[in-house]
Amino acid sequence: MQRRATLSLMASAAALSLAGCGFAPRKAPNFAFSTLYSAIAETSPLGVELRRSLQATGKVKVISDSAQINQAQVVLEVLSEQREKVVLSLNTAGQVREFQLRLRFRFRLRTLAGKELIPDADIALQRDISFNETAVLAKEAEEGLLYRDMQSDIVQQVLRRLAAVKEI
Repeated sequence: MQRRATLSLMASAAALSLAGCGFAPRKAPNFAFSTLYSAIAETSPLGVELRRSLQATGKVKVISDSAQINQAQVVLEVLSEQREKVVLSLNTAGQVREFQLRLRFRFRLRTLAGKELIPDADIALQRDISFNETAVLAKEAEEGLLYRDMQSDIVQQVLRRLAAVKEI
């Protein structure tokens, strides 16, 4: 009985200390706009995830039909999206031992009138991956996972930058 009271007292103290330090779970960002136009390609996995993430906040309507661009408050222009795979190292026999995976995303945000809210921004991520010719399928799967992880990271960074815009 005394042990239970001690445990509940410790749990209460931990909860109070976390609340007192300003800790709070991350919430959906607030945006200065409610409608956004973007012509992100439907074939772009990064673009699809970005569109889904924006709509999932419940605060932004994403317009992708160019005929409805006049309904948007801001325009997200994707300048480039680039995936690269570069050889980092070779063994003595000249076989690849390591690759570097790179994902780069360039964009800008402007109003319909042309006022630049976010100038050309470039987000570049890279991950190193070892390579073993005896486990090619496993390495391909790992490469896909690393690209998806970088893609999710870029989407979160774009969302934070969009949320940082305070006035249109």
